[in-house]
Amino acid sequence: MPYEKSLVQQLDSFSTAIEHGALPQVSVLLNALHPAEIAHLIESSPVEQRKVLWELVENSNEGEVLIELRDEVRASLVQDMAAGEVIAAAKDLDIDDLADFLQSLPEKLIPQILASLDRQNRQRLETVLAYPEDTAGGMMDTHIITARPNVSIDVVLRYLRRLQELPSHTDNVFIVDRNNNYLGILPIAYLLTQQPEQIVYDIMRTTGKTISADMSDKEVAILFEDRNWVSAPVLDNNNKLVGRITVDDVVDVIRDEAEHSVLSAAGLDEEDDLFAPVVISSARRAVWLGTNLLTALLASAVIGQFHEVLETFVALAILMPIVASMGGVAGSQTLTLVTRGIALGQISKSNIFILFRREIWVGLINGLIWASVMGLVSWFWFHNPMIGAVIAAAMVINLLVASSFGVLLPVFLDKVGIDPALAGSVALTTITDVVGFLAFLGLAGHFLAV
Repeated sequence: MPYEKSLVQQLDSFSTAIEHGALPQVSVLLNALHPAEIAHLIESSPVEQRKVLWELVENSNEGEVLIELRDEVRASLVQDMAAGEVIAAAKDLDIDDLADFLQSLPEKLIPQILASLDRQNRQRLETVLAYPEDTAGGMMDTHIITARPNVSIDVVLRYLRRLQELPSHTDNVFIVDRNNNYLGILPIAYLLTQQPEQIVYDIMRTTGKTISADMSDKEVAILFEDRNWVSAPVLDNNNKLVGRITVDDVVDVIRDEAEHSVLSAAGLDEEDDLFAPVVISSARRAVWLGTNLLTALLASAVIGQFHEVLETFVALAILMPIVASMGGVAGSQTLTLVTRGIALGQISKSNIFILFRREIWVGLINGLIWASVMGLVSWFWFHNPMIGAVIAAAMVINLLVASSFGVLLPVFLDKVGIDPALAGSVALTTITDVVGFLAFLGLAGHFLAV
């Protein structure tokens, strides 16, 4: 049975049980689930059912469930919790999770949570919080296992046995000197296969994976994806080992980026909560709809300049949407390709003009092909070869413009600090609509006007 289907079935089962008042049974079943599954059920439930489910979550599970929730849903639950409850929920979280959790809390709670930590964990947390949230330093885990290069494998193994439990996703022991300068890694596999008397220095790996604490989380995700890492050491600017990043953190980044891309295309970048209050959702969407209305008015103003031509040739009104639509689709294809390239770090000064030239050729070839098809269709449809020629020429012009701005617009937006995924689509649609209408009606007014 697919995992997604089982989640839907769980949601239906819990909803039915809550409606029938079987709360004791719901509590037992709910707390038997993984924290991520509990979070999924809470996020997927309407507000009233959400509150009931949250009240049934055991205290020992609250912290892990909260960290799995989206920021907006988490904030709505935390605001109804007493300060002591929030502190209790946070105390058992891993340092990297706790750092994420703190950044979503009201400022008045942060000092209280810091005060509840022992000195070592407080220092670890402050190390993570010193870096921006969207960098390697901001997402790293400071719970790491280190060893000196001059000890034997047997010494390292005895040290690990004393720990009794290793941090999750531990595949390497990090080798540092007495000043915590990073020297290399000792894979766990080496510990299991080398002779106990072997010295760490002789078998450790000194080249390979390291990550700068200032590296963006997107770049980190790309490295993990390309190199199939399970974990990697994080170094500061002085080559000091400050933490590690594990694959589970990277999966979260990849998921967030995918969701961001989907939501941004519809202008819903901030709308994380499926059941957010109607007023809040309406206000967020109103901004995007208002922006779209202004761009539509601009396109309408262009059309209004050619009302006499439209009154004379009704065929133009019938064919006009085709030119804008073809330009919009072509532009979106290029925009999506380039926006993805920017996100993956594939576009730079050295290749942007090559990409631009390539897209111009793609736009020209597709423009000529489909302009020829539409020109012939229009000719036979309205028995006027000039109408066919006009729409063909307008389509070629609009597809060339769409390809050009599909490359240049996201690059420009990225340079000025605006998310191309969020703003690029509306801007490009406006450009292709205005240019399409202007080219089609302008050519028609010149060649068809009596």
